[in-house]
Amino acid sequence: MNDKALIELVTHKVLEQLTRDEEPCGGCALRTCEAGNRACDAVVQQQKIPVGVSARHAHVTQEHLEVLYGEGHQLTSHAPLYQPEAFAAKETLTVVGRRMQAIEGLRILGPVRDYSQVELAQTDAIRLGLNPPIRDSGDLAGSESIVLVGPKGSVHLQEGAICATRHIHMTPQDAENWGIREGDLLTVHIPGERALTFENIHPKISLSYVPQMHLDTDDANAAGLQGGEGVELLRD
Repeated sequence: MNDKALIELVTHKVLEQLTRDEEPCGGCALRTCEAGNRACDAVVQQQKIPVGVSARHAHVTQEHLEVLYGEGHQLTSHAPLYQPEAFAAKETLTVVGRRMQAIEGLRILGPVRDYSQVELAQTDAIRLGLNPPIRDSGDLAGSESIVLVGPKGSVHLQEGAICATRHIHMTPQDAENWGIREGDLLTVHIPGERALTFENIHPKISLSYVPQMHLDTDDANAAGLQGGEGVELLRD
């Protein structure tokens, strides 16, 4: 084998491995995992809470979806998310803030909801010229206005842009095991070279959830997290 052929073979193998490394699980945001060994599932078996990194996204009502994508349009699944029944839709939007600054390709998450909102990291908000409050999903009173643009039309949300609170999804049994109740504010420690302690984490408790802590991309980057890492609750 000559040098050129060897270089091409090595390049092909490296690209093949990189593709395999990038596809599986999407940082434990996705339910499907081609690797077969889910980091999040392994973390749960160790009695820890897996991290899911939540990038900017939108939730929409059926009414707004039809304005944006046309009458009768239904969300189509691009990939199932880690939380049961949730999915990343194929449909994306352009969102426009003050000074007419925009972010394109912002994905809608399904299924449709009874409110429309855009969840941003603070760096996204700065790019759009916005200063959204830190809120639980659906708590939109007094939040920032933002415009959603789809292929068929646009929607102006007078209130709709937020930075999502740090939160942990869990079942009622998980909450009981961990001694957590609705309304508690939790603290976790992130180990590693960029070790951080995160406070004011909201528990979200439902039979339909599986354990996972959601952080936005700003928090995840600050702690050097990619998704799938395990964290432990700090106790008083």
